[in-house]
Amino acid sequence: MDKLLGGLRAAGEPTRLRLLALCAYGELSVSELTQILGQSQPRVSRHLKLLVEAGLLDRFREGAQVFYRIADRTEPAHLARTLVDLLPADDGELNRDLQRLDQVKQKRASLALNYFRENAAQWDKIRSLHVPEGMLEKEFLEVIGDQPVADYLDIGTGTGRLLELLADRIERGMGIDLSQEMLTVARANLERSQLRNVHVRQGDMYNMPVADESVDLATLHLVLHYSDDPVLVIEEAVRVLRPGGRLIIVDFASHNEEQLRLEHKHHRMGFDDDEIENWLNRFDMTPTISRDLAGDPLTVKIWQGSRPELVAH
Repeated sequence: MDKLLGGLRAAGEPTRLRLLALCAYGELSVSELTQILGQSQPRVSRHLKLLVEAGLLDRFREGAQVFYRIADRTEPAHLARTLVDLLPADDGELNRDLQRLDQVKQKRASLALNYFRENAAQWDKIRSLHVPEGMLEKEFLEVIGDQPVADYLDIGTGTGRLLELLADRIERGMGIDLSQEMLTVARANLERSQLRNVHVRQGDMYNMPVADESVDLATLHLVLHYSDDPVLVIEEAVRVLRPGGRLIIVDFASHNEEQLRLEHKHHRMGFDDDEIENWLNRFDMTPTISRDLAGDPLTVKIWQGSRPELVAH
């Protein structure tokens, strides 16, 4: 009862209701919310603080920026979404807010497009060395299977493509990436697809902002070769898996394409089956799947490991 009353008190003010409505459409920074509302940053920050303290909004930091989104894991989260659903669709002020929100999203999309254009050449060069993306995604989905996933984590999410691909198979999904530029691209892609059950966060794959045993499925999709210590990355991924959870690694088989190390910052020139399986075994994971997709000259591999289920006594 106390949390419900606290949530109602926090939301019971016009500006805070507007903030709640805006944050239901995605992650927004303080500066973006200030721009949309046309109010001072200190005032907007005070309102946001009250909404976070009431559990109606989640707050997270990325470098110098702080982002907010509607809560989805607190007890008052259901209240937050219920209040947003009750807001009148014909409210003039809310509709003006949403028009300005569209302008913010268009600016984000423009930044993402510019970044993608600047880097597309090197991505296309790497793609040309292995099997087509569509073929890889088809094989990847077969490994995922049709069973619904509650909590999904994409480590090194990049453009957020896997979050888009799996959105209809998962209840909640989060992608982490260290690059703010890539997160800008990912957010623009997820907003364009109007996906509400997935989001992205800035995070280091060696030390992720994710609780122990909180994820049912984690993926490392063409990420591990960038690591100078793949064992630590796998150990960190296993840490967040629940009993029975799965880790799927998509990466290159061992190869001799030295230009990928010199020109594209690859720390590892692929991996052997025995190498990956030994690392999974080291952390009490059971290797269950290994698939090959041969390209020219790179072969892409899909490995899967599972954490043991808890044994009832």
